[in-house]
Amino acid sequence: MRILAVQNHAGTGLGQIARALAEAEAAVDLVQAHEGEALPSTTDGHDGLIVLGGAQNALADDEHPYLPELVALMRDFALADRAVLGVCLGSQLLARAFGAKNLIGAAPEFGWREVSLTEEGAADPVLRAAGRRFPTFQWHDDTFTLPRGAIRLAGNDVAENQAFRIGRAGYGIQFHFEADTKLVHRWSGEFSDYLAERQPGWQDRLGPESARHGPVADAAGLALARAWVAMV
Repeated sequence: MRILAVQNHAGTGLGQIARALAEAEAAVDLVQAHEGEALPSTTDGHDGLIVLGGAQNALADDEHPYLPELVALMRDFALADRAVLGVCLGSQLLARAFGAKNLIGAAPEFGWREVSLTEEGAADPVLRAAGRRFPTFQWHDDTFTLPRGAIRLAGNDVAENQAFRIGRAGYGIQFHFEADTKLVHRWSGEFSDYLAERQPGWQDRLGPESARHGPVADAAGLALARAWVAMV
């Protein structure tokens, strides 16, 4: 199994997805698109595509001119029936790839928040692994409408479309299931100045909230990661 992973921001990383891929002995080709590394022109040579999060929005083509190419690549993978996993920004780009509307600034959400599966999500081979309702880490301002023909898999009160599937194997997941407690603590340190401005008091809340929600969120996220890798 060979997976193409696209990074859109320094420090994001695969998190728990990396553990699931390592357990499956998958080869991973990492492209740091935000640093100008070239994307493949075709789907050849890869069994699946992972597109990670980033600080940019899904319509920021002027500042990040590689985005239209990445959107087209995601669409090509999904239409070729190869596995796609878009996380946070990646989910927004997958929605864009299939004609949905990106809603910039419409759903700010940060911290561990509960997500609930739809009936379709509870029957989905990937999402059902996480449990019908679970806490997970969120860090986003934007959301999207559901692409035509997509199946809505999860939501919450802030963002109705927290997860969807397009075709057999194209998954868009808004929440950061890949971010276990260790990764959230790392992000909180790396982006401490930004968080001090945007999320006052977060450093004080981090310890108690991670103790309260982290164990269940970490278990749900790893189960979801393993289920996606098994589906590939």
